[in-house]
Amino acid sequence: MRVVVQRCKKAQVTVDDAITGEIAEGLMLLVGVTHGDTEKDAKYLADKIAGLRIFEDNAGKMNLSIIDVGGAILSVSQFTLYGDCRKGRRPNFMAAAAPDEAKLLYEFFNHELAAGGLQVETGIFGAMMDVSLVNWGPVTLILDSRG
Repeated sequence: MRVVVQRCKKAQVTVDDAITGEIAEGLMLLVGVTHGDTEKDAKYLADKIAGLRIFEDNAGKMNLSIIDVGGAILSVSQFTLYGDCRKGRRPNFMAAAAPDEAKLLYEFFNHELAAGGLQVETGIFGAMMDVSLVNWGPVTLILDSRG
């Protein structure tokens, strides 16, 4: 699994002009699933993200996690994270898991975040979504369960 983590002041996802998920301060997550990913991968990344110290303390150091600051998560499925652009001009998405498999792991990942006490908002899996955020910092990290 691969997750792009963006610390944000606010974020929102809409589908057909209807807001499906919206948060204030917290983390915007773009979540991709590849072949062979398991619940172990999803749990590893959910735990890693919940404890990731990327929010500033009173001294201005990145010492606080999303749990410490009481932030929320906006999680959006993103199969294009597994797009291969090494050959030609059109990305190859063969490394992305099949939609049925990916949806199950994406939902498990979100459940694990919520089970850890986090507020989790989402988009709609497989839908054409409009995503907006105010990236805070900016702080953007890429996490991979296999690397």
